[in-house]
Amino acid sequence: GLIPITSGRISYAGKDMRSMPSREVRRKLQIVFQDPFASLDPRLPIGDAIAEPLENFGISKQDQNKRVVELLELVGLNSEQASKYPGQLSGGQQQRVAIARALCMQPQLMLFDEPTSALDPEMIKEVLDTMVELADDGMTMICVTHEMGFARRVANRVIFMDEGQIVEQNEPEAFFNNPQSERTKLFLSQILGH
Repeated sequence: GLIPITSGRISYAGKDMRSMPSREVRRKLQIVFQDPFASLDPRLPIGDAIAEPLENFGISKQDQNKRVVELLELVGLNSEQASKYPGQLSGGQQQRVAIARALCMQPQLMLFDEPTSALDPEMIKEVLDTMVELADDGMTMICVTHEMGFARRVANRVIFMDEGQIVEQNEPEAFFNNPQSERTKLFLSQILGH
């Protein structure tokens, strides 16, 4: 609902999302943006930022605090971090807090828009490790990424797009080992060097 749908159709679990109440959509679907500050208010301690969606759904303060601690631990941060502000954290830590905030509503689907693109190379691994753990725990995720090693490791389906069009889609092994389109072959040769 951030941008109105002008054409086409977006459906989830067989329902047209335009007909679903926004509150229902927010409970089932969460997004993690490239820039963690798109999800985090720099004026709020991260514990409050994580708990904010819970507060909007009438969850008690005690249960909010418990959930914040659980989520911080889930993304590899400790509960002492809850009182820090986003600007006091590294880029990788900020992105993991954005993931924790998205997870607070226990969504069925997580969308990731290049979650590592704004990070230093050293910070990328900690965010990808968090996402691998989510995948291993069964979280359904749609990830826009250029991290091909990550895609190969956790994806059950890879879709390669160019100029807004789907060029190729396949299971990871077939996609990486036997690409069908010339455009995919060129991309993989430039990215992976083969």
